[in-house]
Amino acid sequence: MKNKAVNAVAILGIISILSILSVQFVWIHNTRQLQQEYINIQQREDSLNLREFAQQARAALRNVLTSINQNEDPSAVYGAIKQISYQHYTVDVNDEVQPFYLETLLKKEFYLQDIQQDFLFGIYDCFTDSIALSGLFVFDRDSIYAKKAQKTKGITPESLNLTKDGHYFTVYFPNLKLDQIEAASSFSPLVYLLIVVVFVVVFFAFSMGIIIRQKRLSEVKNDFINNMTHELKTPISTISLSSELLLRLEDNADADRMRKYASIIYKENKRLEQQVERVLNIAKLDKDKVSLNKELVSIYNILDDVKENFDFNQATGGGQFTIVKEVAPAELIADPVHLTNVLFNLVDNAVKYCKVAPQIQISVKGEKDGFRIDIQDNGIGIKKEDLRLIFDKFYRVPTGNIHDVKGFGLGLYYVKLIVEAHQGKIDAKSTADKGTTFSLWLPAR
Repeated sequence: MKNKAVNAVAILGIISILSILSVQFVWIHNTRQLQQEYINIQQREDSLNLREFAQQARAALRNVLTSINQNEDPSAVYGAIKQISYQHYTVDVNDEVQPFYLETLLKKEFYLQDIQQDFLFGIYDCFTDSIALSGLFVFDRDSIYAKKAQKTKGITPESLNLTKDGHYFTVYFPNLKLDQIEAASSFSPLVYLLIVVVFVVVFFAFSMGIIIRQKRLSEVKNDFINNMTHELKTPISTISLSSELLLRLEDNADADRMRKYASIIYKENKRLEQQVERVLNIAKLDKDKVSLNKELVSIYNILDDVKENFDFNQATGGGQFTIVKEVAPAELIADPVHLTNVLFNLVDNAVKYCKVAPQIQISVKGEKDGFRIDIQDNGIGIKKEDLRLIFDKFYRVPTGNIHDVKGFGLGLYYVKLIVEAHQGKIDAKSTADKGTTFSLWLPAR
């Protein structure tokens, strides 16, 4: 997948996420507005209903008081009725009132005013500073307050006693409720929106991760194919050319020339065989578990062999190979063949990726029941974005169409595979144009 396609997918994904969030935000906003409008309407209806009930209750209590004060001035009624709360009313009277008489008057007037609420009443006596509380009268459409509850939970004489001078009776409507709809918590829609956002973002990030990973794998595959084609093409071309020259030689041709061409064909064929074998070996290591033949190995003995090989190949190149022995002896249980290949691979990379005379320093020190081996070079270095990928199979640092360094991108993959098979660790630090340091830690046992 090309970069333009990946960018297009990312842009479309972001636009889609923003669109979803916008729709969700508008939906939540409109829902909140409609809900608030409904609440406002309900509150206005409740207010009107409560006001109407208060008017009916006052009218009923005024008629009750008028009936009690039959021989008194009608103007005495005004100011005698007080509303303590929307459920609680008091009525001042001049003298004691008989409970049964008051009960009869209240039932009658509530019926006439169409008050369909359960109620109870209490009569206060200022001489004894006490209130006599009736039971709860339950409204019944058929018999009209025919039922009478003996106890009313949460309502006591003390709760209705205003302890003021003079006689009065009090009426309480315990089941009168305001059917107000509480506004939904503003936190709930935000939680819903947050869940949607998290889900969409996680899904988008997961999808983009897969796309980018597939794109990188595609690039690695294409790079491997290009490198492999280039690596195999050279020996094949050489073999083809040498074979053609052999075929053109006359029967009495010089034997030395024939041996020369045959030698070229043999060497290039061996080179081609080694390259194919290298790929097959890595495939085999992937398919089967790495089989190690461990024994007691001296790290310094292996490094001496590596140094000898380096000095031979760099005899005229001016390179320098230094071994810093910070611990002695440096012996561990490991597979000598694979460990030798690991160190040869790392040193070979240090030589191949160096534009000047290679300066390689290997230091060995004891650390955490094992040994730490640092291989430092003065090569071209590795960029930060490529450093985390260098141990991946077939991965090579992109160089465009330049193939000045041979390889399939399998060396460091093999190194990491063997180090981890020994229960060890490997990492790398690098600075572009200054060099790279590979650090291996291997357990002693």
